[in-house]
Amino acid sequence: MLKITKAGNHGILLPQLSIGLDYSGKNAEHVFVSHGHADHIPWSTNARNVYATPPTKKFMNLRGAKYEVQELPFKQSIETDNARVTFYPAGHILGSAMTFVESDFGNLLYTGDYRTPPSPATEGFELPDAGIDCFITEATFSLPVYRWADYEELKADITSFARSALAEGYTPVFLAYNLGKAQEIMHLLKNLNHPIQIHGAGFKLCDVYEKEGIDLGNYETYNRDTCEGKILICPSSAINNGFASNVRKKRIAYCSGWAAMESRRSQLTVDKLIPLSDHLDFFELITLCEKLQPKMTYITHTPNPDVVKHYLDQRNIPSQFLDTEGEQDD
Repeated sequence: MLKITKAGNHGILLPQLSIGLDYSGKNAEHVFVSHGHADHIPWSTNARNVYATPPTKKFMNLRGAKYEVQELPFKQSIETDNARVTFYPAGHILGSAMTFVESDFGNLLYTGDYRTPPSPATEGFELPDAGIDCFITEATFSLPVYRWADYEELKADITSFARSALAEGYTPVFLAYNLGKAQEIMHLLKNLNHPIQIHGAGFKLCDVYEKEGIDLGNYETYNRDTCEGKILICPSSAINNGFASNVRKKRIAYCSGWAAMESRRSQLTVDKLIPLSDHLDFFELITLCEKLQPKMTYITHTPNPDVVKHYLDQRNIPSQFLDTEGEQDD
């Protein structure tokens, strides 16, 4: 069986194979990066080889990674001394990959962050054909309260919020993480043909989406002097730091899986909660584990591993908690 070691609060090490997964430590010759969110990018590495999908490599470069990254497209395998490694689309953000490691010690599927059904602003979601020995899965939304609405319903909520605000003379503001969620919302709103302004940190990432064929509509970088009457997109932190503070008539929608909790409305002072997540919901996670039937499931990135384990135990799916930490970027 493969040995799996958590690496402090950043990444996973497979010591028998000298392979790291989103790993910042010193003990891997090969590191595979799942996607371009800051809590998964290794900000320092001694690895001889670092691999990422082409979009993830671009995001890493744009976000300040200072080392060489080799491109590994989906479903094209790399042979190391001890393993064969392949990326599969994870459906989380553009370029996000699940990492499938095959070796003499067995195989492993590491999800990174993932979403099924996938975001329409990604390459989709696809699993390996092989049976899975070890499954390392994030469980960001690890309670049964997190069950997402049908995607068409969420899309209608986002579209109607923008339309009604504009029709009534308000500027609609969507609170969304700069990489992934922001571009998904832009993609959903493109058919409105209304000008969109996105926070500057998110704007610099949009070109990667456009070059990968994801239509983001009519957009430009945020400009305080011209933002009124446009559709605005920014992270939650920006709205408390002066973003569009000059716009008196605005309506704010918080777009996140955490919006499933009504308490977020008062915490953030928003007009609308839209539970649009970059991650799969609780029941989608349990269903996927049932489908895969791994010999062992390792649960990561969760405040409630015991709840997930309880549901898996009921289905005779062996599991344990792998204590890694991550930012709540959704």
